[in-house]
Amino acid sequence: MPIVAHTGLPTFERLRQEGVGVLSPERAAKQDIRELHIGLLNMMPDAALAATERQFFRLVAESNPIAQFYVHPFTLPQLPRGEKARAHIDAYYESFEAVREAGLDALIITGANVVGPELSQQPFWGPLIEVIDWAAQNVTSTLCSCLATHAVLEFRYGQKRRPQPAKFWGVFPHRVVDKRHPLVNDVNTRFDVPHSRWNAVERDQFDAAGLRVLVESEQVGIHLATSPDGLRFVFFQGHPEYDTISLLKEFKRETLRYAAGEIADFPPFVANYFDDTGKALIREYRERLDRALARGDALPEFPEPLLAPRLDNTWHDTAEAVVGNWMGLVYQVTHTDRRIPFMDGVDPDNPLGLY
Repeated sequence: MPIVAHTGLPTFERLRQEGVGVLSPERAAKQDIRELHIGLLNMMPDAALAATERQFFRLVAESNPIAQFYVHPFTLPQLPRGEKARAHIDAYYESFEAVREAGLDALIITGANVVGPELSQQPFWGPLIEVIDWAAQNVTSTLCSCLATHAVLEFRYGQKRRPQPAKFWGVFPHRVVDKRHPLVNDVNTRFDVPHSRWNAVERDQFDAAGLRVLVESEQVGIHLATSPDGLRFVFFQGHPEYDTISLLKEFKRETLRYAAGEIADFPPFVANYFDDTGKALIREYRERLDRALARGDALPEFPEPLLAPRLDNTWHDTAEAVVGNWMGLVYQVTHTDRRIPFMDGVDPDNPLGLY
């Protein structure tokens, strides 16, 4: 069923304009369909705050026809914010205290930008752990994206992320390595996922933690895994929620940093993303940019209008299917007689009875 526009959050209108199913509260009240309440802990920086809302709201809205979805965005006050983002949060976001009081069926935790290598030294670390601890005891399933995955692996399983010699930046092929799990039901056995990260939790660490690895890439490692029970925590290391142009926006930001002298080198091509014509356009732009910088001339415009139409999206359908399967499992646990049996006496190899 569609997502319910239960607040005035502008994301709802943006999604409606895209053709995504969005219900008014009045129409939702007339339908005899069960509700699922999903929290979105949005830790992304200001420039990506609203886009991240839309990306995850869209995946939830398109995911499954079995329920009405109410999404409750909130963030952590310890994250630095500018005036515009703070006004948006104050107007449309809920507090963690309010979310905790009302309760959730599921929770999504986004990534975040950090300063320095140690997650435990970030100003949001303590409040994030408080959310994770609460969710582990009170939420049917928590989906962790990128840095949130790294935080949970460090805090709950003692596995610290490892710096990589080069950034994982691009769209990479992945394979399903455990076809039994219902999260990957009716999903292509091979599919693409975008990645954008300098750090990784690697296969030996997932194995040491006793986690269930479902999807892996030869090039960039594990993308999808779960906690040992199969559902309490779901881990993404990639970014299947990304829009087609998300990596283009990141590449543009890096080129502008180069132009401003903030970084010494022009950024490398995003892997498996630009076609030959796109790469030629970027090479031409760099030549004009370097000439302008050397002469002190006005800088050329980044050729985003020429590059964007040449990009392909090879990941969204699979992302939608996985999130749909996730929502289906949450619904099955929260709206039937089945419950997550965190208790003695269950089958340790299949405690949820999922497969």
